Amino acid sequence: MTRSSNARTATKQPGAVVRLYERVQLGWRKVATGAAALLALAMGYHVICGQNGLTVYQQKRQDAQTLERQLHSLQRENDLLKGHVDRLQNDPNAIEHQARQELHYTRPGEVIYTLPSSSGSSGAPSEPVPAKR
Repeated sequence: MTRSSNARTATKQPGAVVRLYERVQLGWRKVATGAAALLALAMGYHVICGQNGLTVYQQKRQDAQTLERQLHSLQRENDLLKGHVDRLQNDPNAIEHQARQELHYTRPGEVIYTLPSSSGSSGAPSEPVPAKR
């Protein structure tokens, strides 16, 4: 009897060990799968919202486009101002026009009348500005 009971126990024990091993292995697989899923979620969050993520990239891209537009605008303004300087250096008529417009210079016999600004509410007519020569 001891042999038959030992045989039964021997046959039951390897099956139980195998099942226990499979159960432990299945548990570790679940833990590893859960850890991999958490790692994937953390990496995804970092890629989207991290310090160098997509949201920061999009903001930097918009900033770069805004700066590019400002650069083009400033280059156009710079070109216009260079042309104006060139005209003032080479064209006597441009110099005269600038002096008349900004400094209110006149030719002999001319009188300049300056109208009051719209913010001033005085109804008095403006005085003639003395001519500079």
